[in-house]
Amino acid sequence: MNFISRVVPELKQGVNLLPPLHLPDDLEKARQLPLPPTETSEYVHLTERMIPGAQSDEMLVKIYEPIRREGAKLPALLWIHGGGYVLGHPDADDALCESFVQAADCVVISPDYRLAPEHPFPAGIEDCYAALLWMTNAAEELNIDLSRIAIGGASAGGGLCAALALMARDRGGPSICFQMPLYPMIDDRNITPSSHEITDPAVWNRANNVAAWKMYLGEHAKGDISPYAAPSRANNLAGLPPAYTCVGQLDPFRDETMVYAARLAHAGVDVEFQLYPGCYHGFEHVVPTAEISRRARNGYIDALARAFIR
Repeated sequence: MNFISRVVPELKQGVNLLPPLHLPDDLEKARQLPLPPTETSEYVHLTERMIPGAQSDEMLVKIYEPIRREGAKLPALLWIHGGGYVLGHPDADDALCESFVQAADCVVISPDYRLAPEHPFPAGIEDCYAALLWMTNAAEELNIDLSRIAIGGASAGGGLCAALALMARDRGGPSICFQMPLYPMIDDRNITPSSHEITDPAVWNRANNVAAWKMYLGEHAKGDISPYAAPSRANNLAGLPPAYTCVGQLDPFRDETMVYAARLAHAGVDVEFQLYPGCYHGFEHVVPTAEISRRARNGYIDALARAFIR
């Protein structure tokens, strides 16, 4: 059975809309692709700040918050964009971050972390940790509730989210109340059935995944791989914050996501997991109007809102 025949009907149009990507050859071309236009919400205020990154260089963060704030401290989400560790920018998730603000009545901070191959591991995760430290140290200025700090991301952003939960646990903070690694890129070994199964050039596939991991790991690719690079390699998942995750059945990350969710549960971590049949990688962004896309997006937005309820 070929790939397209397995895709749910309402998502098939999206396969034809996706530009072909062949890493690493198409990396620069993909980085230059314009973002689709989005409407700015009248209920969300957006600012940009330069903060200290993991090194001496400054890092851009985008801050989304409700326009009307009553003065009470709000929960906060550190949202990490995707892109295979080699692509992406916070701008691409403007509409999603605004949805988080409106649904969960929270502040969202999204960092422009460094990308591979120019900046291989550990640059990206250390930038994300620096952003987490900054937002917690600036809690009074941002008027956020330190007892309700969440982290999230999709794809490579989901991988960085999972790695950040491990790093914060192992370094003794900051405290995280909830993690949301959506269809995360967390296993560099590419040995699962789904990592072999999804090879169609129209979606994120095995070839691009192998190439992206090589660029991200750099000189570490043939040595000992840190769980902060590939969280599937972590031996101990105990003591991590409650989690929500989801994945499409036609996503190369299907099996690593399912295994990670099960391991979190086995380690005593509360975890909610959703599997969407007939859905490929990032489907809810490719065809956002499809019923299954709305259901998936509402599922994780609602999970975040529930996590913040006290």
